[in-house]
Amino acid sequence: QVRLVESGGGLVHAGGSLRLSCPASGRSFSTWAMGWFRGAPGKEREFVAAINWNSYNTYYADSVKGRFTISRDNAKNTVYLQMNSLKPEDTDVYYCAAAAITSTHYSDYDYWGQGTQVTVYS
Repeated sequence: QVRLVESGGGLVHAGGSLRLSCPASGRSFSTWAMGWFRGAPGKEREFVAAINWNSYNTYYADSVKGRFTISRDNAKNTVYLQMNSLKPEDTDVYYCAAAAITSTHYSDYDYWGQGTQVTVYS
């Protein structure tokens, strides 16, 4: 089992920045690929970013490429999402997730956090 708890969401003006954190507890964090998704509760989640176990490979949705950065600190069992130049259309609930393989598909992820709300106003 892996337990994930997101934090760092909030209300921010367009053009501003937020940094989401997701510390993990449980089995062998450093062996898991990690991802960030977003979506309203109960609706299909949209891929945002993913990172493999050793940070060698990262992937981004086209809509966030160049603005968001995913990173991880295996010593702290934590994955991060730095979000810059935020836009109103980035408003959503953001989820971190853990998977056995690095993937952009939400169905490949085995463990999920409960989400953190990000609201960007213009």
